[in-house]
Amino acid sequence: MSGYVTGQTAESLFAVYPSLRDRVVVVTGGASGIGESVVEHFARQASRVIFLDIEDEAAGKVVERLRAEGLSAPVFLHCDLADIDAINAAVAEVGRRFQRIDVLVNNAGNDTRHTVADVTPEYWDRCMAVNLKQQFFMARAVIPFMKREHRGAIINMSSIAWMIPSTGLPVYVTAKAAVVGMTRTLAHELGAENIRVNCVLPGAILTERQKKLWLTEEYKTEVLGRQALKRLLLPEEVARLVLFLAADDSSGVTNQSYIVDGGWV
Repeated sequence: MSGYVTGQTAESLFAVYPSLRDRVVVVTGGASGIGESVVEHFARQASRVIFLDIEDEAAGKVVERLRAEGLSAPVFLHCDLADIDAINAAVAEVGRRFQRIDVLVNNAGNDTRHTVADVTPEYWDRCMAVNLKQQFFMARAVIPFMKREHRGAIINMSSIAWMIPSTGLPVYVTAKAAVVGMTRTLAHELGAENIRVNCVLPGAILTERQKKLWLTEEYKTEVLGRQALKRLLLPEEVARLVLFLAADDSSGVTNQSYIVDGGWV
């Protein structure tokens, strides 16, 4: 069961999931943005968190910040997720250190803007490798550990971009639509092993990357005009849904896609 506490800090107002304590959780792209928030939220649940990224400096700051807050520091492993051999090596290292993997959060992605005319075959392959291919091969790498425990939760990160639909990033949109299909087939492939597979589709989330690159007043006006909630959404609002889907509280939930977009779609 989940419980609620009623202290004075913001964190204390939200659910605590006893089933996540000591669970071994792997998060891709955990050095910034939504991924960083996911790492932090699992750490606050006393999970054993390992995150993969290529941004060594940013990752080091995440580890130090959480350690300074008195949390059990997550483990960072440098991994280029476009390299399948590197994925397999990283997952093997997690298995060597922790002997099991309970949760995978396939968060990593890259939503760099591009036009149809600009897409070369090489760019297509790169964009698919980062936004789709690595999610499948990360899942494939952790499945043997989950099968051994006859338990596991995989949460794939998609986007509402393909539902709106968005323009200005056609290959990314294509990949994120495919993530939903991949989620559904993996849920049925793995359900007999008590491995649950679900998907989260964020909308316009106020990450540092978004603020730096795309959050103009014009874009903010468009977002707030389309959303039912007239405020910008934060990474932690996505992370809290991920916690629920990883916890035993959602033990009957699989093959589903959940939108966090303030009512845009």
